[in-house]
Amino acid sequence: MAITSFISTASATSSTASMALFSLLVLILVLSSNCMDLESSHGRQVPRGDVDLLEFPLNLEYFEAELFLYASLGYGLDKVAPNLAMGGPSPVGARAANLGPLLKDIILQFALQEVGHLKAIKKTVKGFPRPLLNLSAASFATVMDKAFGYTLKPPFDPYANDINFLLASYLVPYVGLTGYVGANPKLHGAVSKRLVAGLLGVESGQDAVIRALLYERKAWDVKPYGITVVEFTNRMSEFRNKLGHDGLKDEGLIVPPNLGAEGKIKGNVLAGDKYSVAYDRTPEEILRIVYGSGDESVPGGFYPKGGNGRIARSHLRSA
Repeated sequence: MAITSFISTASATSSTASMALFSLLVLILVLSSNCMDLESSHGRQVPRGDVDLLEFPLNLEYFEAELFLYASLGYGLDKVAPNLAMGGPSPVGARAANLGPLLKDIILQFALQEVGHLKAIKKTVKGFPRPLLNLSAASFATVMDKAFGYTLKPPFDPYANDINFLLASYLVPYVGLTGYVGANPKLHGAVSKRLVAGLLGVESGQDAVIRALLYERKAWDVKPYGITVVEFTNRMSEFRNKLGHDGLKDEGLIVPPNLGAEGKIKGNVLAGDKYSVAYDRTPEEILRIVYGSGDESVPGGFYPKGGNGRIARSHLRSA
């Protein structure tokens, strides 16, 4: 009887151990399967499918950070936060802008916000080095000439005064915010969505401030061209729509009433679709615009050697 009891107990123990081992193996397989679809960086887990979409905006965040830092301080990331550049080349042609006290204060705030954006993205994903940026006056002048379809004389200088710099800034945060709107529905992870929502909120705020300051001055002539501020914004928006190759996603400060809010007003301090919802853009549309070429595989403009990251570089390799 004792032997039989011992055998039964041993058998039960062995069965329990086998079941525990099997459960442990199943748990390991499940965890391994889940981890295959995640990338862990700085303690955060992000679905692999989200990584490229989170890294791509760094191209524009570098642009904004350098433009606003140089304009307000006379120097950029290499002095303010050199580690964020990750060894990427210094921007070409950027310099301090001739700004009044109020606008200089606002642009410095924008600049430091962009430094925060770079940190936030790189806290979540690895990121990539700063691409080569051409922020020279000549680069902006080329954009303005193409927007108007003829050469402005003298060449447009974004660093000359408040109005010129606001018009140059009109080119930047809006493109970034449409990119974040476009990326959001493609993201899967909660961390990714929270990051993009937060970045979108501040980028939209920057764009709203720029547009409001320009709207207040919409009837002013931009010297020495004799062209109004509103005409500059309309031409730039039309040019970006043309480069993006995907219809109407950009609007100036004054629009036909049927394009205004509820189809009833021509004032357009904030751009939006027929429901006053922000427009979206894909990474490819953004590259076509910031390259100034209308082609995501042909770099130029503000990015002489193209953007960085897998998305931007994949288009260059396919050229």
